Amino acid sequence: MRIATWNVNSVKARLGNVTEWLDSAKPDVVLFQEIKCETAAFPLQAFQDLGYHCAVVGQKAYNGVALLSREEPTDIITRLPGEPEDEQARYVEATVGGIRIASLYLPNGSPVGTEKYPYKLRWMDRLKAHAASLLAQEIPFVLGGDYNVIPEARDVYDPAAWITDALFRPETRAKFREITHLGLVEAFRAVHPDADRAFTFWDYQAGAWPRDNGLRIDHFLLSPQAADRLVGCAIDKGPRGKEKASDHTPVVLELAA
Repeated sequence: MRIATWNVNSVKARLGNVTEWLDSAKPDVVLFQEIKCETAAFPLQAFQDLGYHCAVVGQKAYNGVALLSREEPTDIITRLPGEPEDEQARYVEATVGGIRIASLYLPNGSPVGTEKYPYKLRWMDRLKAHAASLLAQEIPFVLGGDYNVIPEARDVYDPAAWITDALFRPETRAKFREITHLGLVEAFRAVHPDADRAFTFWDYQAGAWPRDNGLRIDHFLLSPQAADRLVGCAIDKGPRGKEKASDHTPVVLELAA
């Protein structure tokens, strides 16, 4: 099974790039973040024409996630448990091919001195609790998406410049480690333990893309049962170089049957 995650930064604005890549890469499952449209406005037909079933959780102008799969997804949930009053569209989870798969868009948390950062940390606590509940079921699962977390110094082009940012603050990285230390495997690092400058996001400003000033913030976390099937995990930088590109690029996970 090939599972891709991609923050598309507006699915309607990038539709041509997205469908072109899907037609070429042909993942079995694709996880979108920041679709930036309400559920009813999602360009469903374009993806159905490529052979995908779509589970979409949209929100006007902001956020929004989707899970697309060639096999019809079942047992769909459309929000992360733990904070019923949270209306932001950041999570969708379903079963595909016997695996629980989630597309998540973890809050950015900036500026740190506002309510946005405590919300980010609470969201990470909720994700940890939900991951623990999934682990207790001893089923294979994959949590993929834009985590807005830079796990290590080698995952950012200039660590010193980012140390106070919500994506790289010690509290953020500690929360991320708490989640992985439950027993989850971060797929890219498991496959590429020594990779440097392996980025998934490049800002539109300051020549970040041509200078390769990027961040690695898009991740797959795997349960032990899914990690046992891990074959590969790669960053496809091609889409970032296209006209009207998203500022993120796809990450592709491969699991054995």
